[in-house]
Amino acid sequence: MAKISASDVAKLRKITGAGMMDCKKALTEADGDFEKAKKVIRERGQAIANKRSEREASEGAVIAKTTDDAKTGVVVCLNCETDFVAKNDDFVSFAHKLTDLALEKKPQTQDELLQLEMDGKSVTDQVKNMSGITGEKVELGYYDIIEAPFIVAYIHMNNKIGTLVATNKEGDKEAVKNVAMQVAAMNPIAVDKDSVSQDVIDKEKEIGRQQALNEGKPEKIIDKIAMGKVGKFLKENTLLNQAFVRDNKVSVQEYLKQQDKDLTVTEFKRWSLS
Repeated sequence: MAKISASDVAKLRKITGAGMMDCKKALTEADGDFEKAKKVIRERGQAIANKRSEREASEGAVIAKTTDDAKTGVVVCLNCETDFVAKNDDFVSFAHKLTDLALEKKPQTQDELLQLEMDGKSVTDQVKNMSGITGEKVELGYYDIIEAPFIVAYIHMNNKIGTLVATNKEGDKEAVKNVAMQVAAMNPIAVDKDSVSQDVIDKEKEIGRQQALNEGKPEKIIDKIAMGKVGKFLKENTLLNQAFVRDNKVSVQEYLKQQDKDLTVTEFKRWSLS
């Protein structure tokens, strides 16, 4: 049996990212052969992924980033089973590395991201390998991308929420970041009233009608009351119409116009672990 040195273990750990004990076991099993040891670690990751496939991976890290020119932004959520793993430096570093790859290659879908190559393997295989490293189910839970004239990213609550806000032109970064923080805190359903689906409006109108009926309001004013409730719902739940969290005397749109009269939000993305 080959003698396994500490330097060999450290070398394999650097190559695979697996834990020290896992690397030592793999080298021992492979009788010191690095290629065989790498295969052992990869197979262990696959076995753990298969074994834990039915378990819920509801923890993780949400990473939002933009390119240096602020014209492309991505949100990536890497899921795991426990908060302990979610806070692990290696896990978070892997999530950041995956996000950086997405920014570089700009895949348009989650499937495209999973098929990209990362350090000689597909992202799919690298995610499975992370299962072997952590001993938990690890999966890519969410991915989205925005391309626009100007984008700001924000990560909230220790990687629990990630947001992107895109604007129609370059604006003050701090001001747009404040709006990205608003998206994280208030979870709007759309940018403005015009981008809310008719299905949502119809549903809120019906809720308003039922509430008015339950309150015994006269039939002739039921629809007027219902539409009033719809208006209130849209004001509270569309980003540009919401009261700005940092100064509720103005709306988000009014806040942006204080910075630049032509500045507005064109799109946003938000992903949360809860």
